Amino acid sequence: MRPILYRFIEAAAACALSGFAVLGLASQASAEYSHYSVQDKNQAKDKQSAPSDAEQKAVAKIEASPDMAAKLAAAGEFVKKYPKSTLRPKVVSYVAQQVTNIQDAAQRITQLENLLTVFKETSDAEVITPILIEAYFKENRPDDGFRVAAAYLAKNPNDIAVLTQTALEGVEQAKKREAKFAQQSLQYGSKAIEMIEAGKKPESFDDARWGEYRSRWLPVLYQSLGLLSMMTGNKPDARAKLDKAASLNAKDPFNFVLIGSMLNDEYQQLAQQHKAASPGPLKDSILNQAHTKLDEVIEVFAHAVGLSEGNAGYQQLHDQLLQDLQAYYKYRHNGSVDGLQQLIDKYKMP
Repeated sequence: MRPILYRFIEAAAACALSGFAVLGLASQASAEYSHYSVQDKNQAKDKQSAPSDAEQKAVAKIEASPDMAAKLAAAGEFVKKYPKSTLRPKVVSYVAQQVTNIQDAAQRITQLENLLTVFKETSDAEVITPILIEAYFKENRPDDGFRVAAAYLAKNPNDIAVLTQTALEGVEQAKKREAKFAQQSLQYGSKAIEMIEAGKKPESFDDARWGEYRSRWLPVLYQSLGLLSMMTGNKPDARAKLDKAASLNAKDPFNFVLIGSMLNDEYQQLAQQHKAASPGPLKDSILNQAHTKLDEVIEVFAHAVGLSEGNAGYQQLHDQLLQDLQAYYKYRHNGSVDGLQQLIDKYKMP
């Protein structure tokens, strides 16, 4: 897959991308995932019954403890004394989030791992494990992250936050040309898409939160899985997913960059066939096919350039893509760029 795809990925990664472009989303979204998968679960469980004054004072003691060791000790006392408390998830979540504030990455992960040996209830793992998965990914330990995510999702197959996070991490790894997580990520991403499109709203989400989640992450998931399919050679699936992503978020130029790079691969193949063919009707037919395909590339690249033009966050990607677009346009228009800007302007956002 040349090079053109990876050139665009590298250019996109260097940009301060906004909108739904998939590049860099896994790290950007990790805090939101923790919020969805921890905070909302706590709120749902808190509604079951009101905690006693003693429980609330015990929680206050944890929060007032001066250091991490004291907080952990106080939290251990709480879950031992009030094992069935509706505040237990909140306590475990609080302690886990405090651990994430530890500056040393190795110590932070070790403490999260230790929490799972202290707080052993299923509900505790539902709080701690997503945070641990996030920490592994953040510290570039994908093997550990995918291992723990697989075990967690085997028991919690409908945790849409972890499904989404892990799928996006697979894209981050694929961008580094590490493909061993691709199939897992495709599986997790497909499951998340299925849940969203079937309206399988988690109990902890209200309608407003669910609508926000759907509109924000569904285009990202389609784009992510489309990119993974490209990198694993499943071009029909990639095109279907990228077309869907573009229909869900028409403002994202990166969808059109990816679609254009696929069309460009097809053009390059036809160009090579034409070069190798003997003179005659077949060679002429291949040339016509190549020109038709190149015109498609020009149209889609112009779409991407138009959407990204004037957006500082996409500047490097825009400039690199424009160079390729100009070269192709000149080839098809006798060395002239007359009319190119008008084509680009057609796709600018109002």
